[in-house]
Amino acid sequence: MADKNLGLMAHLLRRASFGATLQELEDYQAKGYEATVEELLHPEDAPEWDDDVFRRYQPDLNSVMYFESAQNYWMYKMINSKRPLEEKIALFWHGLFATAYGKLNHAKGVVNQTDTFRRHGLGSFHNILMELSRDPAMIFWLDNKDNHKDAPNENYGRELLELFSMGIGNYTEDDVKNCARAFTGWTIANDEYMSVRASRDSIWPSGRIDWQFEYRPEDHDDTEKSFLGHTGNFNGEDIIDIIATRPATSWFIAGKLYNYFVSDTPNEEAIGFLAEEYRKSNGDIRSMLRALFLSDYFKSEDVWYAKVKSPAELVVGTARLAGSYTTPQWDITNLASDANFMGQEILNPPTVEGWHTGTEWVDTGTLVERVNSSALVIGDALHPGVQAMIQRLKDRQDSYQPGELVDECLLLVGALHVSDGTHERLVEFAANWGEVSFTPEDAVSCSEQQVVELLQVILATREYQMA
Repeated sequence: MADKNLGLMAHLLRRASFGATLQELEDYQAKGYEATVEELLHPEDAPEWDDDVFRRYQPDLNSVMYFESAQNYWMYKMINSKRPLEEKIALFWHGLFATAYGKLNHAKGVVNQTDTFRRHGLGSFHNILMELSRDPAMIFWLDNKDNHKDAPNENYGRELLELFSMGIGNYTEDDVKNCARAFTGWTIANDEYMSVRASRDSIWPSGRIDWQFEYRPEDHDDTEKSFLGHTGNFNGEDIIDIIATRPATSWFIAGKLYNYFVSDTPNEEAIGFLAEEYRKSNGDIRSMLRALFLSDYFKSEDVWYAKVKSPAELVVGTARLAGSYTTPQWDITNLASDANFMGQEILNPPTVEGWHTGTEWVDTGTLVERVNSSALVIGDALHPGVQAMIQRLKDRQDSYQPGELVDECLLLVGALHVSDGTHERLVEFAANWGEVSFTPEDAVSCSEQQVVELLQVILATREYQMA
């Protein structure tokens, strides 16, 4: 089994990325833990995603006319991007600021929102809230296009306080009302959607137009407002200025980051540590994550495998491990569907609360989907990643006893640490074949198939299903 240093690197890559192959782990280990953290935190230093290649193979994405195209696009990016933390943080904000295609019926709108998360997701929380409040998909999703000075709509103001920044108990109903009044006039520039959809916003023949943010001063309530103990002629920017400096906000976002990157079980001391970093850095998410990844709260073996992988993490991580979908293929839709069947339909969260995570990802139905999906992907011995694992086994030695084969395969799937009980069951499974020897004359030998079967069983273990 992997040593603790390699295990720690694997832990970091499971949380700040979507897992890593053994070769990637060894490359990162050569750089060192702190250098790897810094590299992950600066995705802008890595090559950008090449949209042109994908669009040549998937021309329908140019209009993002179909929801499936939007899902396929993000699946490819998560699998192939050289900026894994950029994709991981975009998935984090997507889960927190849950905006669903189901209401928008505008695939390009939700894709554009994820691009906003990529550009700003590691910046200040203040700036993230500002961008969110100007995001056309969010304006449509939470009805701020219907928020007028003579008829305020409280939907966005309420969720901004309750679900996006502070949490229940840290504001009053009057704060919600005045927050909504401050955001009157924040709308969509080209949203004649409600009245002349057929002529101005039709999906045919070339897909939706891009919605744009517009501030309409004539529709803004410019009277005095009281909000969280402050009084003034507030606009939306003033509201965000106030929210971003509240102690409740620092604890709220610290708790969300801890839950996403560390453990499904809250740790008040660790969350307090992160909240303090929020205050010291003026809410800089990159600074918070740096402090977190370098802390003992994160490094402790007690939190390794303390999170249930979300369906997207599981599907993407397995595809990256297998080396599949490295070039555009039509059946990437099946991979997105696998995540849907496991309970996470990316770009279409079920409610404004997003998905309920942790153990709620797993029930008797979704567990079968999780195991079957992983087994199907890793079970193809022709995938480049699977071939690389088999070749590495061959290069190391000609034959393996059951225990040796298990240990090497655990290493190959990303330096996976398993319990003694899991290890015993895996060795019992491998013992059915006795000694496994590789025969060079066969293109796909019986021994190679046995390795693939063992990999499938490993991916079904509790430990692999955890992050």
